[in-house]
Amino acid sequence: MAHRIGGDAEALSTAAAFRDRLAAEAAARDRERRLPHDEVAALAASGLWAIGVPAAHGGADVSHATLAEVTARLAEGDPSVAQIPQNHFATVEAFRHIGTPEQQRTLFARVLAGARLGSAVVDRGPPTRLHDGRLDGEKAYSTGALYADLISVTALDDAGQPVLALVERDAPGLSVIDDWSGMGQRTTASGTTVLAQVAPFWVIPIAAAAARRTPVGSVAQMLHAAIDLGIARAALAATATFVRTRSRPFRDAGAERAQDDVLLVSRFGQLQLGVHAADAMLARAAAALDAARREPTEAAMAAAAVAVAEAKVLTTEAALAGANGLFELAGTSAALEADDFNRFWRDARIHTLHDPVRWKYHVIGDYHLNGTLPKLRSYL
Repeated sequence: MAHRIGGDAEALSTAAAFRDRLAAEAAARDRERRLPHDEVAALAASGLWAIGVPAAHGGADVSHATLAEVTARLAEGDPSVAQIPQNHFATVEAFRHIGTPEQQRTLFARVLAGARLGSAVVDRGPPTRLHDGRLDGEKAYSTGALYADLISVTALDDAGQPVLALVERDAPGLSVIDDWSGMGQRTTASGTTVLAQVAPFWVIPIAAAAARRTPVGSVAQMLHAAIDLGIARAALAATATFVRTRSRPFRDAGAERAQDDVLLVSRFGQLQLGVHAADAMLARAAAALDAARREPTEAAMAAAAVAVAEAKVLTTEAALAGANGLFELAGTSAALEADDFNRFWRDARIHTLHDPVRWKYHVIGDYHLNGTLPKLRSYL
């Protein structure tokens, strides 16, 4: 049985402890592509995976602000590990809105006991089909599936309608293949899931849910933004430590220490400002989602979706700028393989590809200029 976290404060302190634990071996896991099975199991046992379970079902039911900060802290330690529960938290949120009372009782009880949810929703080829109660298809980018007890799978039924199926990880005919070969986020195991006549234990029609606005997609995007923020924070912290302890001042700076180079200090201040701005915007987005949970109106959920889009723009910029700025400010010595600092840029570049930022600008502008609500989107 997993520990039950009592509330927001305990969730944040637990995440801070795991941040430091994850950071200790993050570079080694990246270099060796050593999958974090033990770390993921420890996270689940700590109770962090259950902090999104509603209070009515015995969960901590933390605020979105806390959920975002927990994710950011884990990403400071290791963004690959932080991404593994991202789909888990999004699926828990989804069942608040699409699950029957019995499904909620069953699923949330399993999550509280320590069950981990993975995801297989991106079709590699033709759409996955549900025919005669069996699933057939192939999914890519199955982040978390390799570590999961249950996997959420999207498919089309015989009528061509979308369904969400939950499948046991050890179901006959289900194969999760560790073939993720991305240059960053190396240990998320975001590989391939193959379904060959797999019998799910739940099938949930989601056409009606997809036709109404819910905060599920916004919560999923908020978590992605939090991971990017964690990368930005970690890159900037690594920059500060390296500059203070190992960098040499530029010969024209007229300073004995790199940290006294006025142009370096100014550039570091610019990067720090970007991280603080991203941090503030993510907190603002989380507060908007909390408001939409209290009063789930169309207007409130649309406003939250736009706020999340705004945060995602700044966290993307902060992660990429911070990871690149590390080398700019720390200097050539920071490029040595032994430090593996390039993982910050590789992780940032790969992870920020989720939902292109160039479209966020359009959504933001169209909403504030023309009053156009964001499209109905979900990441089930």
